[in-house]
Amino acid sequence: MNVDKTVLSFAGFMVLLSLALGWLVSPWFYVLTALVGLNLFQAGITGFCPAAMLLRRLGMKPGCAFR
Repeated sequence: MNVDKTVLSFAGFMVLLSLALGWLVSPWFYVLTALVGLNLFQAGITGFCPAAMLLRRLGMKPGCAFR
């Protein structure tokens, strides 16, 4: 698994988790869904992703999207 697949999997997991928490616990968890979406949007435009930077520093092999 490379950085790109891990970042996308993590983002998808966070969206699903925040939707479940928003439905089951408190609607305020929908703010987390919005923040994850905004981060994905800005990463798509700028190529800057903090999670990708952290994963690279931890030694995961890079992909082609986040360098």
